[in-house]
Amino acid sequence: MGNAWWNLTLRFLLELAALLGLGMAGWSLSAGFWRWILAAALPLLAAMLWGTFAVRDDPSRSGGAPVPVPGALRLVLELVILCGGAAGFYLTGHAAIGIVMALLIALSYAFSVDRLGWLLRQ
Repeated sequence: MGNAWWNLTLRFLLELAALLGLGMAGWSLSAGFWRWILAAALPLLAAMLWGTFAVRDDPSRSGGAPVPVPGALRLVLELVILCGGAAGFYLTGHAAIGIVMALLIALSYAFSVDRLGWLLRQ
C-alpha cells in the first residue's frame, strides 16, 4: 500500500489546511464569544475524530486504532473533514483556495487507489 512521497506530503498538507478551513468557518459563521469557541472547537473536534476513529492495522497509521471502525466509515470521516475544510475556505470568501483544495483532495485520492481499495475491503 505504498504511496508516493509527494502524495503523502500533499495529504498531510491537506489535513492541516482542512483544520485551518474549519477554524476559519467557525470564526466567520458565528459572532461574539461563540466565534472564539467555534474557531477553536471545530478544528479540535476534527483532529480528535481523525486521531480516534481508525481502521485496525492501517499501515498509514502505524497499525494503531484507538476506536476501530470499518474502512468505509473511515473514508467518509476523512472526506467530511477534508471537504469540510475546503468548504470552510469557500464559505469564508476564499473561494479560489476552497476550489483548489477540493481539486487537490481529488488528486490525492486518485493517486491512492490502492489505499481506497484496502479501506473498502476492511
